[in-house]
Amino acid sequence: MLFAKLLPREGNFFEMFNQHSDRIVEAAHAFANLVANYGDLHLREKYNQDVDNAERAADRVTHDVNKALHKTFITPIDREQIHSLINTMDDVADLIQDSAETMALYDVHHMTEEITRLTDLSVRCCERLRDAVRMLDKIAESGNAEAALKTCEEIDRLESDADRVMRSAMSKLFREEPDVREVLKLKAIYELLETITDKCEDVANLIEGIVLENS
Repeated sequence: MLFAKLLPREGNFFEMFNQHSDRIVEAAHAFANLVANYGDLHLREKYNQDVDNAERAADRVTHDVNKALHKTFITPIDREQIHSLINTMDDVADLIQDSAETMALYDVHHMTEEITRLTDLSVRCCERLRDAVRMLDKIAESGNAEAALKTCEEIDRLESDADRVMRSAMSKLFREEPDVREVLKLKAIYELLETITDKCEDVANLIEGIVLENS
């Protein structure tokens, strides 16, 4: 009995989830600023660094969560749910950083309307993801479970919008862009940006499962 009392219980997982979701939104906003100011080399470098800083901070939170899982005897939700949620959230931050890095590596010279639209949808997905994550520790309270599920549905709709934008972007790209190198560059960027929204949807699906099992 004494042994059980001494074991750590309920690590501060919800707060760490919130911290990570804040870093995701920071990375998304920095990337949006990068896209909006792409023609300014100084600002482009600044916002690239901001994306990197947010992604590294998100990595540290992921590490803290996984470390806490090994030290915590009783967790507030299923251990596998904690592990899947934080690592899938970290994939979102990684994809935002990958998008910024790919633009630099591929020497993309200008932003297209489609990149701007996909970036906007990615930011909105990340913001709604943060909203859903912040409800997790309150799902037992009246109305919060329903609100969390509704927020996840919004993420699903945004992902569908991004999918439609990407299909239209690909069609336009292959019809109108004569330079094969530009086609390859932009195709890679479009796919990465759409994958950000895909991964946000994966997070939303995990949150839906947590809410349904624990409310």
